[in-house]
Amino acid sequence: MKKTIIGAALAAAALPAFAQNTVTLYGLIDEGFDFTNNVNGSKVYELQSGYAQGSRWGLKGTEDLGGGLKAVFQLENGFNVNNGKLGQGGLMFGRQAYVGLVSDQYGSVTFGRQYDSLVDFLAQTTANGNWGGYLFSHPYDNDNTDNSFRVNNTVKYTSPTFAGFQFGGTYSFSNDTNFANNRQYSVGMQYATGGLLLAAAYLQANNPSASAGGAINNGGDENFVASRLRVFGAGINYTFGSATLGFAYTNTLVQQPLSSGYVGAITPTGGATLSSLRFNNFEVNAKYQVTPAFFVGAAYTYTRTSFNATSGQLHPQYHSVGLMADYNLSKRTDVYVQGGYQHAGGDKTGTVLDVAYVPGADAVSSTSSQFVFRAAIRHKF
Repeated sequence: MKKTIIGAALAAAALPAFAQNTVTLYGLIDEGFDFTNNVNGSKVYELQSGYAQGSRWGLKGTEDLGGGLKAVFQLENGFNVNNGKLGQGGLMFGRQAYVGLVSDQYGSVTFGRQYDSLVDFLAQTTANGNWGGYLFSHPYDNDNTDNSFRVNNTVKYTSPTFAGFQFGGTYSFSNDTNFANNRQYSVGMQYATGGLLLAAAYLQANNPSASAGGAINNGGDENFVASRLRVFGAGINYTFGSATLGFAYTNTLVQQPLSSGYVGAITPTGGATLSSLRFNNFEVNAKYQVTPAFFVGAAYTYTRTSFNATSGQLHPQYHSVGLMADYNLSKRTDVYVQGGYQHAGGDKTGTVLDVAYVPGADAVSSTSSQFVFRAAIRHKF
């Protein structure tokens, strides 16, 4: 009897300590059927994984250190459910891998492979970075609002929320004898009150993907290979009743671009040299919660591009449209249908940029238009 009483007392005394420390296993599987009307002149029917959200599993945890301070970590793997392959260029924890400290008073500092400030702050005002996913991305995901890349070797600071205002930033080391070779830095902020959300962010990457150990991976985890990538933008969402309306503007400058992670080499004809690409993206989006279990959404993006080469300046243009309907079968499982359409117009550059490409399609269209339809199921655990 005495041993039982003592054991019960020890267990009761230990419960508060265990309650302060947590480790959670979680995940998401997004799997569906895609139809693309034109991939290099042919129709394509296929199963694809991770479009509205990337398929993943992960571990995250906290340890209460006392005085409002906690240690935190997160390891998150991305994968293709169709063949079991790793995502993000074959990395074990390609989505996120970090450890750090969180203070109730001073905010958080984390170290490792993480999201940049464009993703943390600005992306939530876009359809692709919020509820729509891959097919709603801006051309070639030029502004990274759809997470084409994460940033390695990164120190991130995120402030507490002060009367609805929050800010943060990242610095990613090149891990190279050339300090600036493949490094990245970004800053962002947001203000939320009632149904209003305002956000803005800036990012610069020097020689992105130029080295294997730098801030942005090379091979399967980048949007452009170039000498410099600069992105800034701002967005607004306003929710009233069951409706949310949004607008986002982003401006992307790609200096001395060599290739896109989506469509390959960008090589002008006639011996011209491409010095820079600038993308101006203007997006309007809307989401309506028809019932607690069912929503519909739509987005339109106009992109004006400046193609600056030794032969002169040209202005390709892109019109991108996305539609989506989603129904929750339970708190953890939903089904959805969505479509993405792009039309490429404006000046002809003599490169792959002249034909349409919806991010998520297998390859470019043989014409100026491309359409992708998807029907899918998503399960969270």
